[in-house]
Amino acid sequence: MADTRQQNVFLFPLGTVLFPGGLLPLKIFEQRYLEMTKACLRDNLSFGVCLIREGREVGTAAVPESVGCLATIEQWEMPHTGMFHLLARGGDRFRILDTRVAANGLLSGDVELLPPMEPCAPDADCVALLQRVIEQVGAENFPQPLKLDDGAWVAHRLAEMLPLAMADKQSLLESGRAADLINIIKISIKTNT
Repeated sequence: MADTRQQNVFLFPLGTVLFPGGLLPLKIFEQRYLEMTKACLRDNLSFGVCLIREGREVGTAAVPESVGCLATIEQWEMPHTGMFHLLARGGDRFRILDTRVAANGLLSGDVELLPPMEPCAPDADCVALLQRVIEQVGAENFPQPLKLDDGAWVAHRLAEMLPLAMADKQSLLESGRAADLINIIKISIKTNT
């Protein structure tokens, strides 16, 4: 049975896709997102990261894709007034039910949390590729702890790294079964090599 937990979250439309367990460094400087960051830090809230369907990251509120990923702030610093540097980690996937735009242009919405991916064993070829990348760039550049025995975790890390169009990455985020995600990743690896 699907997990139908609903909540209201701030939405942060971006030109990238955040996957569960992934790390997302952000520089926050727009007033609306400064206010969002302060509220999230003060109240220990997550916010929703969504790929932009229409519009831009800066300026008027963009139209987000309907499926996104919750983000929790893990590290933050304020190098000077009016600027936050954040490191956020991806959590649950969600589907947007409706949205609102505040007077300051900050988007929020009611979201339905999607069920976690069905677990599956990792694909040996995908694990071998990810291990080679980890050895080349260093384990410190990947979300810890490394979960090479988790098929969905491996597939999400590869989806982050592969040179895919953002629309393709969005499709991978929307996939609800780890086995399907791994098959799509394997096809992408063959296509891009």
